[in-house]
Amino acid sequence: MRTILAVARKELRQIRRDRQTLLVMAFVPVFFLLLYGYALNFDIRDIALAVEDRDGTPESRALVSAFVSSGYFDLAGTVYSASEAERMLDLNTARAVLVIPEGFSRDVRTGVRTPVQVIVNGDNANTATTVIGYATSILRTAGAEYESLRRTTPLPAMVVVEPRIWYNPELRSTLFLVPGLIAYITMLMAVTSTALAIVKEKESGTIEQVRMAPVATFPFIAGKAVPHFLIALLSGALVFGASMLLFGLPMRGNWFALALILSLYLVGALATGLLVSTIADTQQVAFQIALLVSMLPTLMLSGFIFPIASMPAPLQVITHAVPARWFLEALRGIVLKGTSIVHLVPQFLALVIYASAVLTLASVRLARERA
Repeated sequence: MRTILAVARKELRQIRRDRQTLLVMAFVPVFFLLLYGYALNFDIRDIALAVEDRDGTPESRALVSAFVSSGYFDLAGTVYSASEAERMLDLNTARAVLVIPEGFSRDVRTGVRTPVQVIVNGDNANTATTVIGYATSILRTAGAEYESLRRTTPLPAMVVVEPRIWYNPELRSTLFLVPGLIAYITMLMAVTSTALAIVKEKESGTIEQVRMAPVATFPFIAGKAVPHFLIALLSGALVFGASMLLFGLPMRGNWFALALILSLYLVGALATGLLVSTIADTQQVAFQIALLVSMLPTLMLSGFIFPIASMPAPLQVITHAVPARWFLEALRGIVLKGTSIVHLVPQFLALVIYASAVLTLASVRLARERA
């Protein structure tokens, strides 16, 4: 333990001398959170809607009003021909066009099925799918209202749906994305800072002096990791606090469980940085490898943005080796659902296994270097 503390004190002094790097490690994660937190948003509002009302009756105007008052659509303009509608879509002045046919009012009063066309710009498939869902819901509600007005004695509904959404009643995509950002930012910063700090000693030659000292491999690795772990833990706490303050991220679970899962995740990230430092000989190479092994898996294979269930079966198997996947499952469970630590044992075990495996591999490679 004395050897570990000695190496840790030496590493802490070196980090403290490089105040610029220390500030980067402490505050850049919060900056990334602000940048990505406000830029990444799947909530679609203020959709520009053009209207081609060929009927011009109170009923058709009421339908247009239903779209505008829904909160999802903004009236971008009125068109009078298909060519004008096409032009607005081509120029991105409108994302969707509502076409109300002639005779709409007559058909509504007589109970005749009448087609209403919604043309959607499909250059962004996700946005187009969401817009179609909004439009379909509005038209379904309007159709039910017309049906009830037409009947003198409306028929009672046989089935009534009363949906309740748990954990995120407002369906804010921020509450889904911010935990992923925490996982992404902490992994990226922990891996790169650890890898660059050790490779920097390789380039300056100071690590050779440490290798000549009577320090075993494990105390050397532990002493190197402890200061970076404390800084990464502080940085993670700042990111989490900023998420609660700026994005309204709730905390419905146990703080001890949160601290434990974050600590295990950071140990795995620091172990990954140590492993990268045994591979790279220059800071440039270390930075590139660190980005490759931390950014891409966390972003693409963790469930941060893309659902794991929709991935091909081989990729779903690979995601089991991505620590961010298990951290995200536990983090979302703790902060959004208040999940008990008892129900998060698989996630904790997966992070322990990952950290142990990578630390062992880094120790073996470092022992070979020192031999």
